Amino acid sequence: MEQETKIASLEEDLASAPTRKPTDTVDWLPKAPHRHNLTSHRSPITRIAFHPIFSILVSASEDASIKIWDYESGTFERTLKGHTKAVQDVAWDAKGTLLASCSADLSVKVWDAQSDYQCIKTLHGHDHSVSSVAFSPTGDFLVSASRDRTIKVWAMDTGYCVKTLSGHLDWVRRVVVSADGRLLASCASDQTVRIWDLASGECRAELRGHTHVVECVAFAPVSAYPHIRALVGIQTDPSDVTPGAYVVSGSRDKTLRLWDTSTGQQLHAFNGHDNWVRDVVFQPHGRFILSSSDDKSLRCWDLSQSGRCVRNVSDAHPHFVACVAVAEQAVVATGGVDCGIRVWACS
Repeated sequence: MEQETKIASLEEDLASAPTRKPTDTVDWLPKAPHRHNLTSHRSPITRIAFHPIFSILVSASEDASIKIWDYESGTFERTLKGHTKAVQDVAWDAKGTLLASCSADLSVKVWDAQSDYQCIKTLHGHDHSVSSVAFSPTGDFLVSASRDRTIKVWAMDTGYCVKTLSGHLDWVRRVVVSADGRLLASCASDQTVRIWDLASGECRAELRGHTHVVECVAFAPVSAYPHIRALVGIQTDPSDVTPGAYVVSGSRDKTLRLWDTSTGQQLHAFNGHDNWVRDVVFQPHGRFILSSSDDKSLRCWDLSQSGRCVRNVSDAHPHFVACVAVAEQAVVATGGVDCGIRVWACS
């Protein structure tokens, strides 16, 4: 009897004990303080990219080097040397076996992660600094954008340039590929964003609205579609899951803008940054947009709350925050003009 009373008492205590709120793995956002501060570069960080599978982070810098890090432990692993001027961008292919980089030395390089990061291709063809690189989802093509105002498409098997897309009137800052490989989005110093058909090389739409250089652009993942449609009051069609329907862009006019790629219509403007917007990414589950800025902040915008800024990591770096990247494993990293990379835990 005494044992039964004890058990009943313990059960009562257990029922009234504080419960730990389960971590919401969908709606995670970066929070201060940062988990790691990675230092080794001697000049500003230009771009960072998470490996699609392993806990590897790669960084590009104006010091002409690329560095490989383990973002879980915060340890430096190796430096890739080969470029002779500032490295402007780095990008993994979908499998994480190849890494592409581009530089102010006018070249694009491809590194084989499975062969000790040997440089297996150097692609020449641009007439000015190369600002951006991106692989197609299949890995058959590599796309690059340059200050020479063109976008080039390279066949990965031969290393030949198979298409040159012209149309921008000034420095093309960034180029990204849609998840199905059909479309490209590019942005430039001419204050526009352009949508291209990768197969034909035709410009599908020119998105106008920014009032200064457009620094960055990102396609919305399909997971963002319900949130975007609710935000702008469009009826959600659950069967419409074609990638490439929407992009978000960031500009020196201090705004982010959301666009419909088929109509070219601006759907929403996000205001809040106090200086140039330098980079923008979608959180993988689609509800949030993350942006970094010369106002030293990392901001998180909630599409399901009228697009308002719901988290502002102010002073994310002591200097301009040049880039931001997100990993599926609920990790965010930022790179700064302070030459450091910060890894942020999320909750």
